[in-house]
Amino acid sequence: MILSMTGYGKAETSLGGRTLICEIRSLNAKSMDLSTRLMPQLRAYELDLRTIVTQQLERGKVDLAIYLQDQPAADGPSTAINWDVVREYARQYSEQFGQVPGEVMATILRMPDVTRPHEDNSLTDAEYAEVKQILMRAIEAFQAFRIQEGAALQAMFTEKLDGIADLLAQVEPYEKGRVAHIRERLEQNLLKLSQETQTQTDRNRLEQEMIYYLEKLDITEEKVRLTNHIRYFRETMESEGTGVGKKLGFIAQEMGREINTLGSKSNQSEMQILVVRMKDILEQIKEQVLNVL
Repeated sequence: MILSMTGYGKAETSLGGRTLICEIRSLNAKSMDLSTRLMPQLRAYELDLRTIVTQQLERGKVDLAIYLQDQPAADGPSTAINWDVVREYARQYSEQFGQVPGEVMATILRMPDVTRPHEDNSLTDAEYAEVKQILMRAIEAFQAFRIQEGAALQAMFTEKLDGIADLLAQVEPYEKGRVAHIRERLEQNLLKLSQETQTQTDRNRLEQEMIYYLEKLDITEEKVRLTNHIRYFRETMESEGTGVGKKLGFIAQEMGREINTLGSKSNQSEMQILVVRMKDILEQIKEQVLNVL
């Protein structure tokens, strides 16, 4: 079962009377590209949290956010007064106007930088253990999302591969009479040559050249290889672990090579139309392979 690199997971719990929320989002990327938005209390633990996320998610452009919802604790104020700033404002006022009256002090308390969030920038071991627990719950929700999206991708790939296989089967009726038609056309063109030229023509050499030319137009090997690539793509989708998406991308490239060769050897408009339709389906597969982990 393949996994999608696109994912979203969220978990929350109560911490110190406030709601702790952890969110993880991811888009496709060639490697792990992790950005974090953490509350101040977790700055000292950022490296540890990054290691956990990297080991669990493996690859993708990941955004991790852990924060406390903005609601005051029930047992205390949400802000604290910076008395050093208050005293400095009062000193400057008294130097100019003397004693500071009560209404001026009320104005000073509303001045910039006087109040600040009342937060303790440290966590106990028990609180940090709770943070890691909520992170793992968010990762579990995230992985469930990846599995769901991966199943949808696998269903889409299966449908597209069936389409290419069906178009490849439609090539066969045109292929059967193609060699005989080409040989007949060459013979007719030879008859248009002068009698002298026909007399001087080495029939054995002509047969050898004709066989060589017709072998160049044979598409049996391309059909076999493309069929094998389709089968290998299906088998790889059932694999697990890192790098499945990259492997599927390589297989899709090889499928493209065989389809392009079929197109270059197709000298009938009906076959070329089938090849164009195969290319269109393959491009859709290549676009979505980028989203596979």
